[in-house]
Amino acid sequence: MRQTMNVKLCSCILVVLLANIVWTRNIRPIYDQTSSYDWSFYSFECPQQCFCPPGFPSALYCDSRELKEIPIIPARIWYLYLQNNLIETIRGESFANATQLKWINLSNNKLTSNGIEKGVFARLKNLLYLFLEDNELEEVPAPLPASLEQLRLARNKITTIPGEVFSNLENLTMLDLHHNKLLDSTLSDATFQGLSNLIQLNIAQNSLTRMPPIVPPNVMQLFLDNNSIEAIPENYFNAMLKLLFLRLNNNKLTDEGLPAKVFNISSLLDLQLSNNELTKVPAIGIHLEHLHLDNNRINSINGTQICPIPVPGDHVYDMDLPRLRYLRLDGNEIKPPIPFDLMLCFRLLQAIVI
Repeated sequence: MRQTMNVKLCSCILVVLLANIVWTRNIRPIYDQTSSYDWSFYSFECPQQCFCPPGFPSALYCDSRELKEIPIIPARIWYLYLQNNLIETIRGESFANATQLKWINLSNNKLTSNGIEKGVFARLKNLLYLFLEDNELEEVPAPLPASLEQLRLARNKITTIPGEVFSNLENLTMLDLHHNKLLDSTLSDATFQGLSNLIQLNIAQNSLTRMPPIVPPNVMQLFLDNNSIEAIPENYFNAMLKLLFLRLNNNKLTDEGLPAKVFNISSLLDLQLSNNELTKVPAIGIHLEHLHLDNNRINSINGTQICPIPVPGDHVYDMDLPRLRYLRLDGNEIKPPIPFDLMLCFRLLQAIVI
């Protein structure tokens, strides 16, 4: 009797084990088929000219493939890479299904302003980053989606900024227009109106002889290198209470073109004035940490005159001292030794280049 029960029990265990094996074998092919089906679906949907990484189904890589036109972009794509091609035109049909796009890189192509269908970018309501560097654009494309956070247009041939093109871009934090053909007449009081959250504005290497009329007040980084700017209006920076970095290298600034306290900006940390026509060190604020004045025409430096506070005595707290840590004066007509009153004022200096 006991032996019979043992046999029955073993038989039951064997049945359970066999059932588990069969169930496992049946399940695994189903799982494999599903996985294989997903990949074949993505492969089928992927444009022939591009690469769709199986581990990153929201990205589409069509870069560096000598494409002359943009293929139809699948609806699942968020990140689109089209740089380093020969693309001349952008048509709306390419993006008809791709309404979730967040990132488009079209840098280093053959795009012209006439080749971009009007409104093609404005219909992409989720677009955050748009890269159009190194093309042949003559004007800023318009209209643009209000969602945009970064717009990169460097190294084009832009001479025109359509009116109110930026007026709805309150989410834009970076605008790069450097190395174009912008003139003073291109920029008006209303050009950058609406860019209430802009952090970086780069208008370096254009054809400006004057400062931009009005810069958004929240800008922290303003780059104006390699223009022909001769002067800065008085109180120009008064409304820019968050400005941290100011670059004006390679312009035509003179002593007469700088109001007495134009750079006395409480927020400013880095001021670059290299390769201008200055003959003396301009007045600076107490919080400035880096000052670049190399390759000007400065022949002497008076620490007492340029010190933003009365030259401190022996007993003073570090927190009360000017914050300047780096001073570059090489390429001028200044000769050693370094004036003692300069070191007495800027006691936190870690490097000075003469």
